[in-house]
Amino acid sequence: MIKEVRIFEKEIAGRLFKVELGKMGNLANGSALVSYGETVILVTAVATKKPRTGIDFFPLTVEFEEKLYSVGKIPGGFIKREGRPSERAVLTARMIDRPIRPLFPDGMKNDVQVTATVLSVDQDCTPDTLAMNGTSIALGISDIPFNGPAAAVIVGYVDDKLIINPTVDQMEQSRLHLVVSGTKEAVVMVEAGADILSEDIVLEAIMFGHETIKEICEFIEMINKEVGKPKFNIEIPEIDSTYVREIYDFLAERMDKAVRIQDKYDRNEALDELKDEMIAHFEETHPEDKDFLKEQFKAIEKNIVRKMIINEGVRPDGRGIKDIRPISSEVGLLPRTHGSGLFTRGLTQALSITTLGALGEAQRIDGLGLEETKRYMHHYNFPPFSVGETGMNRVNRRAVGHGALGERALIPVLPSEVDFPYAIRVVSEVVTCNGSSSQASICGSTLSLLDAGVPLKDSVAGIAMGLIQEDDKISILTDIQGMEDALGDMDFKVAGTKDGITALQMDIKVDGLDKALLENALAQAKEGRLFILSKMAEVIKAPNPEMSKYAPRVFSIKINPDKIRDVIGPGGKVITRITSAYNVKIDISDDGSVLITANDGIGGEKALAEIEGITKEPIVGAVFTGKVTRLMKFGVFVDLGFGKEGLCHISQIDTKRVAKVEDVLNIGDEVTVKIIEIDDQGRINLSRKVLLEENKTEA
Repeated sequence: MIKEVRIFEKEIAGRLFKVELGKMGNLANGSALVSYGETVILVTAVATKKPRTGIDFFPLTVEFEEKLYSVGKIPGGFIKREGRPSERAVLTARMIDRPIRPLFPDGMKNDVQVTATVLSVDQDCTPDTLAMNGTSIALGISDIPFNGPAAAVIVGYVDDKLIINPTVDQMEQSRLHLVVSGTKEAVVMVEAGADILSEDIVLEAIMFGHETIKEICEFIEMINKEVGKPKFNIEIPEIDSTYVREIYDFLAERMDKAVRIQDKYDRNEALDELKDEMIAHFEETHPEDKDFLKEQFKAIEKNIVRKMIINEGVRPDGRGIKDIRPISSEVGLLPRTHGSGLFTRGLTQALSITTLGALGEAQRIDGLGLEETKRYMHHYNFPPFSVGETGMNRVNRRAVGHGALGERALIPVLPSEVDFPYAIRVVSEVVTCNGSSSQASICGSTLSLLDAGVPLKDSVAGIAMGLIQEDDKISILTDIQGMEDALGDMDFKVAGTKDGITALQMDIKVDGLDKALLENALAQAKEGRLFILSKMAEVIKAPNPEMSKYAPRVFSIKINPDKIRDVIGPGGKVITRITSAYNVKIDISDDGSVLITANDGIGGEKALAEIEGITKEPIVGAVFTGKVTRLMKFGVFVDLGFGKEGLCHISQIDTKRVAKVEDVLNIGDEVTVKIIEIDDQGRINLSRKVLLEENKTEA
């Protein structure tokens, strides 16, 4: 425990990065109160003293706790407490987890929990990367074994210039939102959304961000030297090398044959049979080592597959390093949905469905950012049957992350609200999976959006790149399958159009990637992306000219903002009547923009006509069709339809002399009139006679 408060400060991108140690959370293994601008986060790291037994993974959990008081908000709803994590909180927790996980020692089984509690938010200083840097500090000064530090920055691209940690105003103009995390030596994680940028610009941005990361890592190293605790030793059982050699000799030849079986199902069956044989063989002499045998089986499988790829350039399914699995596409599968697309790459299949709705159906966001609604929603589902397993059908962090990646990939090509005034939801159902399902979902969603008639600026495709690195030998793999993802060193997802990148996500299991390797991976990904786009274009390359007959229709009108109250009516009576009468939804903005969403065109047109009537401005010369409401000796009063009445004097009723108004008009009669005068008191004088004379002249 730090017995006195220690403060460390460093300027990053023109703002102060401040670290206070020993001030809060002092019973955790490591704790840091970090601030950047006026954003303040408490990050703690806690580990169990003893490792877990019977597991084959590192039990790390990361929590990003959003507190609405940090932005001066009270939570919505009845409970008034923060509930389950928002989508942004889930994504941030994943971004913290991914770069630090490879930096813990191999074989570590102690539970480690990192908690980042957001206490104050300055919108110009995003809490995401501050939490990532605070995590590295909390782990670094703790006694938890950790091979850091790692650091993170955001890179923007404004007016052809790269910017570190851009402000809100700069981000509104930026064509790039890139989160880069890395050590002093190399980049370890990338997460990005881009407005169709070239590979060269994206690569430059990654390396630009890494320069600042080096500075932050040096700052954290200095802190660790001053106040860091000695690391505790982790308990890793000693391995009998003779026993391990026996297992290898038993498996190696048969394993090599099994992993070369190109069909996934046959290969998995052969591997399962081989595992059962191995356990049965060694259980007689080592009955207590079943878990150890399974670990060794995985290790030997990984070793053999990696050597096969590195030394022979051959992958388990027989493909070469750059080969893409067979691709097929289909659209319009589901007759009652607004759009559907099925994208198949090898065994991986993503069925994407598009639903269009009123802009009022956009997702409402109750979080720490400035964004309050989200018009485009991209959801990803990964049911257990897709990999032939049983389990719970639920949305986990991975599904949220893959959905967000698809969202980022497609937003740059979506039409504006003005050109296409709809809320859009795409759901990608992964129905079969053998790797790269998130990228298949992006391809399927492009197909689905085009099928729905959404006027995309261009088609988007995604591809996942892999890496096998053994000593000085490197193989970059195009379109990785499940086994290559599990046994490889990198999962680098790249999505974009033919002209540039729209989204990136990279995770690695090695110490990091240098510029040359990143450059090669991006170039190879572009080659693969262009091939996939060409295959998709064989099925659909432009939006359907007609939307589904089941899709809603949107009508728009701009009214005088002063007339909004007339459309709504007292107590909402007018708008309620219109929506009920014509089965429509009406969204009204403060600037007078009115959007009418109808299930059919007829109802929408009638609602539009009524709103036009309510909001039409009375001006001299305007022609209206209204109903007679009152008869007087000197004329009739006519309801003009926008809360106003006008008087048609008896002398203006007809071209002939009218003795009694009842001879020509009666209450309830529909009459077309022209405004001939609006006096100083706003009284409207009408004429039917003028129109009759005009019609007579034209005839």
